[in-house]
Amino acid sequence: MKPTRAWLALAAVMLAGSLLAWPLPAGLLDWQPERAFSEPWRTFTAAFVHWSENHLVANLLGAVLLAALGWTARLPTAAAAAWLAAWPLLHLGLLLRPALAHYGGLSGVLHAGVAVATLWLVVQARGPRRAVGAMVALGLVAKVALEHPFGDLLHTAAGMDIAVAPIAHATGVIAGFACAGAVLGWHQNRAR
Repeated sequence: MKPTRAWLALAAVMLAGSLLAWPLPAGLLDWQPERAFSEPWRTFTAAFVHWSENHLVANLLGAVLLAALGWTARLPTAAAAAWLAAWPLLHLGLLLRPALAHYGGLSGVLHAGVAVATLWLVVQARGPRRAVGAMVALGLVAKVALEHPFGDLLHTAAGMDIAVAPIAHATGVIAGFACAGAVLGWHQNRAR
């Protein structure tokens, strides 16, 4: 697979958007279920909202790591398209937990990106790269399951100074796998 710049460009949008949104009032951009359909841009802008400096720095580092994963895995433009498609869908998935009145952060989108990257490797790569993709995918699913996304609405993660919404990680993984699967299936059907 030949690497493209699309994956890096999408990660750069996440980084820039998060930095630009940092000084803005969170209420302008964050996820609010009662505004999901009247203000649909929140399905994208919620990812740019961060509740503390630690939250921002952790997600910026995550985006850089995911950009590096995409580059080293040589993910094509189609993988970046799947990641982009998962972005708003994962936030719509938060409607499963309507009591989550406000949500912000890149973590759901980053989980979606890991899901896309790992499924892409499992389906398209060979040898050790496929094995690594499978192991990371299994680890991702186990991590999300251990977070009990349908248990407590929020929990405090070690090292974070904010409460985390595990449902966002779960909807990110589901949206990432679904969008990657759809794009991969479309490509395979086109190739026939």
